Amino acid sequence: MFTGIIAYLAKVKEVSPAGSNVDIWLEGPFAAELKVDQSVAHNGVCLTVVEIAGGAYKVTAVAETLLKTNLSQLKQGDEVNIELALRAGDRLDGHFVQGHVDATGTCEEAREVNGSWLYRFSFPGKFAPLIIEKGSVCINGVSLTAFDVTRNTFTVTIIPYTYSHTTFRHLKPGDTVNLEFDVLGKYLLRKQELDASS
Repeated sequence: MFTGIIAYLAKVKEVSPAGSNVDIWLEGPFAAELKVDQSVAHNGVCLTVVEIAGGAYKVTAVAETLLKTNLSQLKQGDEVNIELALRAGDRLDGHFVQGHVDATGTCEEAREVNGSWLYRFSFPGKFAPLIIEKGSVCINGVSLTAFDVTRNTFTVTIIPYTYSHTTFRHLKPGDTVNLEFDVLGKYLLRKQELDASS
């Protein structure tokens, strides 16, 4: 379980195919804190640490993950948003994030507005019931509040701190992002579907 509050940025050191999977080596000052078998969110995707060497560590993204997230686009030198798993007793500063990406979206607009940054995203319309005005959404692992919500678009505003401490500063129109919608909305929608079919 995560909260969508990015703690670190990691740099991709190496990306190599492993059958239908991909092994990704990343480096960062936090690597020494990690342990093999630990869960870490990478751009909002929960992956397991499988090897550690010096200031770097390896994770494996399986075919399903590569198909449904933007991790398939990673290349050497890219930065990745990192969040370590929530510990019991920690503050929940963002919202409940599982690290299970629901869909990818596309950045449609990115512009500075009086010192902050506004981003507009499009997403598959079938997920429309899962995003609401002033509701929580996780974008590339970052917990944010959606507004100007339509059937297949929404907007978020990024404050200067988040802009400078996450990969949002590299995001431009046309880029693909990982989206995880609020888990509470998923349970409510599932209950409605079951009630309607009974």
